[in-house]
Amino acid sequence: MSDVFDKCRTWKDYRIAKATGLYPYFRAIEASHGSTEVEIEGRRVIMVGSNNYLGLAADPRVKEAAIKATEKFGTTCSGSRLLNGTLALHEELEARLAKFLNREAAIVISTGFQTNLALAAILGRHDIVFSDRQNHASLVDGVRLSFATERKFRHNDMDHLEQLLAAADPGAGKIVVTDGVFSMEGDVCNLPRIVELAKHYNARVMTDDAHAMGVLGERGRGTSEYFGLEKDVDLVMGTFSKSFASLGGVLAGPFDVINYIRHKARSVIFSASMTPASIAAALKATEIIEAEPERRARLLDIAEKMHNGFRAMGFDTGVSVTPVVPVHIGDQVKCFRFWRALHEAGVFANPVIPPAVEAGHALIRTSYMATHTDAQLDQVLDTFEKIGRKLNVIPETRPTVYEPVQIARPGSGVRGNKASETWAAGSAGLLADKGFSLEQLSRMSSREMAGKFFDAVEQLTWRAANLQPEDLRRLGGAPKKLWEKRSELGGLLLEKGAHLFMRNGDGSGSDGNPAERN
Repeated sequence: MSDVFDKCRTWKDYRIAKATGLYPYFRAIEASHGSTEVEIEGRRVIMVGSNNYLGLAADPRVKEAAIKATEKFGTTCSGSRLLNGTLALHEELEARLAKFLNREAAIVISTGFQTNLALAAILGRHDIVFSDRQNHASLVDGVRLSFATERKFRHNDMDHLEQLLAAADPGAGKIVVTDGVFSMEGDVCNLPRIVELAKHYNARVMTDDAHAMGVLGERGRGTSEYFGLEKDVDLVMGTFSKSFASLGGVLAGPFDVINYIRHKARSVIFSASMTPASIAAALKATEIIEAEPERRARLLDIAEKMHNGFRAMGFDTGVSVTPVVPVHIGDQVKCFRFWRALHEAGVFANPVIPPAVEAGHALIRTSYMATHTDAQLDQVLDTFEKIGRKLNVIPETRPTVYEPVQIARPGSGVRGNKASETWAAGSAGLLADKGFSLEQLSRMSSREMAGKFFDAVEQLTWRAANLQPEDLRRLGGAPKKLWEKRSELGGLLLEKGAHLFMRNGDGSGSDGNPAERN
């Protein structure tokens, strides 16, 4: 008899990642030292893995506002907005954000993820949603929760979007939804072309400006302000967990639409409302964002410094034009090793592997704050260079020339940098590892071998979870018993790799065993 818990008990990825010392997730932060440094496992490290873009999460004014709100209203509203969970503070924040974003109305929701889920409330079974393939998971789930038909277009591929729009039922309700700034690669959506196509094919437009609000545009209103298209974008979403130093989200647009969502969205009426501290913090952050544009200017200066600093060493930062600065590594085991070396050297960054990116396109995602000092940034660059050379990610000597990055400053209109051939191939899924030979295995230490097993299983698991028609055709001729055990293959490989690692040690010694030679 099958048990729904079986998959949990047999899942071994976590154990092998721990065994190889390459598990990077759920790292407990024990203390914060301002906005730019934190303490983890007793080690003080520079934080370049946070989305606290303007550095307001540690601002004394924001903290004081949260404390005062807690003293006045308590720690929670203990109910949904529909019933007992609406405070005067909620209404004040909504009015303030509607004015800030140049919209008729706004609604604030308990988390950014739930804010995008609210999209389902306005989508019916005869509607069609056109989504960029790299949209955030919350947008993906928001569409899934509706009865609408979804049509995904290739990332920032406007020709593909036009093909899908042209093929759609002219009488159907249509909306194009896209991230403003894409969170992993840091490029900006082609909003001018999206708006043009939406007008031609009678579709609405929504932008998820989680990584753009507070950052892009003259006043920090996000992607639509950056491109001068605020009147042409129907709905704008933002989150408070990034530039607004809080927790929650906002959806802004026409009054009738926002009012409908207020009364119909399940993530609004069946969830407890934002806490008093969260609302007050977002209110104070909004005030600071409006009053201190120099924070945005400093942030963009930092982004330019880091992009070009990495490129001067030979690193590839891809297509980003924002404070999201991804550093291409390629192999995901090497990516984990790079992350671990950074952490040991005092730098906190985030390893990104499949399925968040394509196989063979693993990267270290760094992101910056307006409050980082030049000394901290120089230390980060120096650390990356030393590790990059040691792990053969960059050459021993710096390139004589490199292509500088143009940052998305107000009025520039830039959307992305020209991709290198490697970056483009990785984004297209053309860099997946082809495997390794017995000769290569014989030269690896046991730790390296265990890491390779982990890498292979990650790719196998991702591929199995996303079977394509051609995969199904090929597997049609496979033995029935093998097909029935397909879900167990990942665990079996991991188990063998873990046993090999544990039996042979960590590879630090050399006793004549070929598997121990480096």
